[in-house]
Amino acid sequence: MAIELPTHSLVLISGWALKSGSDFARRHFSSALLPAGPDATAASELIAALERRLETRLLGAVDATNLPTAVCERLIATARARHAPVSAILLYQDERERRRRASTHTALDRLAESDIHHLVGGAAIEGAVIRRTANPVDLRDRGGPFDIIGDVHGCADELEELLARLGYRVTWREEPGGWRTPAIEPPPGRTAVFVGDLVDRGPRTPDVLRIAMAMVETGSALAVPGNHDDKLSRWLAGRDVKLAHGLETSVEQLEHEPADFRPQVRAFIEGLPLHLWLAGGELVVAHAGLRGDMVGGQGRAVRAYCLYGDTTGEKDEFGLPVRRNWALEYTGHPRIVYGHTPVLAAEWLNGTLCLDTACCFGGALTALRWPEGELVAVPARRAYAEARRPIVAAAERRS
Repeated sequence: MAIELPTHSLVLISGWALKSGSDFARRHFSSALLPAGPDATAASELIAALERRLETRLLGAVDATNLPTAVCERLIATARARHAPVSAILLYQDERERRRRASTHTALDRLAESDIHHLVGGAAIEGAVIRRTANPVDLRDRGGPFDIIGDVHGCADELEELLARLGYRVTWREEPGGWRTPAIEPPPGRTAVFVGDLVDRGPRTPDVLRIAMAMVETGSALAVPGNHDDKLSRWLAGRDVKLAHGLETSVEQLEHEPADFRPQVRAFIEGLPLHLWLAGGELVVAHAGLRGDMVGGQGRAVRAYCLYGDTTGEKDEFGLPVRRNWALEYTGHPRIVYGHTPVLAAEWLNGTLCLDTACCFGGALTALRWPEGELVAVPARRAYAEARRPIVAAAERRS
């Protein structure tokens, strides 16, 4: 049995009454195994050791065979506070023991079923293979240079013009069955990065998707999902979502596309990392922004922040979610480039830069050249949608 574990995570190993639990932990996690003891002093040292591992985005493994439930709960809470996934590997002598232990409630029972791996019997325990999976957001080894592109929102004409300004050559080929296939030739050594919200509102959402999908597939681009992209993927999955805020435009346009295009779009969006940690740790790209303590992390809180930003749960006078200006309080080290909140022009604030310059509302489509720091923008051909609340200058957002 192959067990895949994220490199930045906590894994708890328990052999219940078996000595094999400790043996298994030492055999597979020797370099990541943290010292565990039952008394309070040892528990505090264990928590501190786990914090050090997670802060450096490493895996921490704990032999939880004889740990009290309270200590396990503290370990799980510590990992989640640092936005690290939690997994458990449970070892059983036989199926009878597994059934017996299933009625015993522990801290591990509160983990998601997909995060618990059961090994039953000596053959399964001895034959298990542990694979460490890379954190999909941790691309610090990708140094760039990058061309980071703001919210496109279906504005393919402007995207093609902006890519040309940045040195990318885009050509189209007509295929049988109604397919239009783009071919993109990037400038030597450069990689485009899309900040999300590729879809909705604009007149050519399918073509925007084709360009982004082709570039990501060939390695000439990276991308993160925006909240509009995520909503479209949920609609494509058959979820009950409201056709509003531009989604109705994307749905209408997709109805004219070949049938097999929709599952490809859904797979593309669902496969995107929630944020990107790039350039040796100096640069982060996230659709709606990210707190410094969340960089490199995973989980529900990170997902919500990346897609929607810092929201209060309330609605404003325009019926839209109230968003706190998280950038005002950002003090983290990486520069964070994001979109989501339309502004009249892109301006740096506390090491953060919003690239959503409201192209679909008649503004512009803007890109940042990294590390050069140059902003490149093309004006919108026209306003394709009406903004429900006023778009302000970046300077006004400081207050």
